Amino acid sequence: MSQRVVDLDIQGMTCASCVGRVERKLGKIDGVHASVNLPLESAQVTVPEGVTDEQILQTVRDAGYTPSLKRPPQEDDAAAQRAEPGTAALRRRVWVSLPLAAVVFAISMIPGLQFPHWGWVAAVLSLPVVTWGAWPFHRGAAVNARHGSSTMDTLVSLGVAAAYLFSLGHLLADPGMTAHAHLGHAVSMADHQLYFESAGVITVFLLLGRWLEARAQDRSGQALRKLLDLGAKDVEVLDEGGAGHRVPSRAGRGPALHRAARGEGGRGRRRRRGPLRGG
Repeated sequence: MSQRVVDLDIQGMTCASCVGRVERKLGKIDGVHASVNLPLESAQVTVPEGVTDEQILQTVRDAGYTPSLKRPPQEDDAAAQRAEPGTAALRRRVWVSLPLAAVVFAISMIPGLQFPHWGWVAAVLSLPVVTWGAWPFHRGAAVNARHGSSTMDTLVSLGVAAAYLFSLGHLLADPGMTAHAHLGHAVSMADHQLYFESAGVITVFLLLGRWLEARAQDRSGQALRKLLDLGAKDVEVLDEGGAGHRVPSRAGRGPALHRAARGEGGRGRRRRRGPLRGG
């Protein structure tokens, strides 16, 4: 049975468990073998006859990710440049959430900074952090829940939501819980059960890690693409009569590997790359 190779771009993968999930889903199709590259956000899928590209794409969608057929090199470069706004969005979430979480942490953990009804201020300031700031985690948890699985996003989303909703519930049950605090006067931390600062700090800490990871992934992906660009895009093949013709590489990135037939030769030129494999 003849086989062919399908190259995919896959968006939405964040960790090794995502890679494993995609490979397992594709591996359930008879005769299909997939190799997923997280830094390049791509996959090379070997498929037998009878398996269509749409089947492969739909299987990846069912796993909770966004696949597309591999683009030509120039479009692939443009896609790599468009990946940077995703990192910029994470950076923006970090820098907006950080000062809000810092204020909530200060008034929650330093009794001398507390003022009447500071609990309501903490609830309001931490709300955008645990919703908009933590949205990448909530979105990832929802996608995985829809497919009956869980990841670290699930744990983060549940933990942040539980801390905030628990605190908000206590505050709604006793609106005057923090009404008697005064600046410069210490009060017992046992007087309230509010954990807005925990929800905010956890969100910012993990957002920072996600941003640094995305930035490192972008850089490693760019380095890998530059390395792949070093490969020859075509090779000049000489027949028995000495006539030459150029054989292009396969569509997409990667070196041109031409399997030489008996009697064929190759012409090498200075500063030109031309890998040749014979057998």
